[in-house]
Amino acid sequence: MNVIISIVIWTLALYGLFEIIKNIIYICTYTKLNTKGIYLIIAVKNQEENIECFLRNILFRIIYGKEEVQNIFVVDLNSKDNTKKIVENLEKEYEQINLLNWKECKELLENVKEN
Repeated sequence: MNVIISIVIWTLALYGLFEIIKNIIYICTYTKLNTKGIYLIIAVKNQEENIECFLRNILFRIIYGKEEVQNIFVVDLNSKDNTKKIVENLEKEYEQINLLNWKECKELLENVKEN
């Protein structure tokens, strides 16, 4: 019985590894953008359970997909939970992430509009 369980676990582990490798190859091969840069604005409120996974997923696609994302602006809409602290920690770790409040985001958009 232990042998069967071990075989099933190893089979699933190998399948997972092949899927990860396949996705990395796909992202690196088929998602090349011909732009001078992408600026991503994400508005969040009370998303402490989801924000870190979401941002790390985006960063994974940027790093391995070779997209030219200049900045990821995360706009906190007065969260009452730890969303802001989580984004601040990620901001220290990754140079692409910038945490803004709503007023700073509005000023940023107005400056883009004028230029």
